[in-house]
Amino acid sequence: MQQKLENIKFVITDVDGVLTDGQLHYDANGEAIKSFHVRDGLGIKMLMDAGIQVAVLSGRDSPILRRRIADLGIKLFFLGKLEKEAACFDLMKQAGVSAEQTAYIGDDSVDLPAFAVCGISFAVADSPIYVKNAVDHVLSANGGKGAFREMSDMILQAQGKSSVFDSAQGFLKSVKNMGQ
Repeated sequence: MQQKLENIKFVITDVDGVLTDGQLHYDANGEAIKSFHVRDGLGIKMLMDAGIQVAVLSGRDSPILRRRIADLGIKLFFLGKLEKEAACFDLMKQAGVSAEQTAYIGDDSVDLPAFAVCGISFAVADSPIYVKNAVDHVLSANGGKGAFREMSDMILQAQGKSSVFDSAQGFLKSVKNMGQ
């Protein structure tokens, strides 16, 4: 797995169940809130600062999700897409990377086609067993509880770029580009 992580130049993430805990909260106007973990946001920014592109691929679309994507400065995304295999190929083409250079993180059956076409795949800890059996690595954190950050730290560590998260000096060199 170390070699696969060293080659990663692009990360595609699902949203509900990965960047959030998967709960949907509605009011009379539709989806009202989503909770995102700040550590995951910082992990996204750290990857981008290290030259690793990040994309969002979600079967759902909402103003809240679009706001979070904009806050993080993510430029590549597909929302409201349930056909994730084709969407992954489109995103890889836009990013100018190969499947072997791409990691995917998901949590449910809708992500199975994406796992199959990306070079390395991750599932959050609270994924169903059949999803865990389909990926290269199962994370110890649940969705919405820092799982994305756990994965991003693994990638940065493998690429010799851990100083951005494990030392004050490394973080301070990158802090101008950080956000949560």
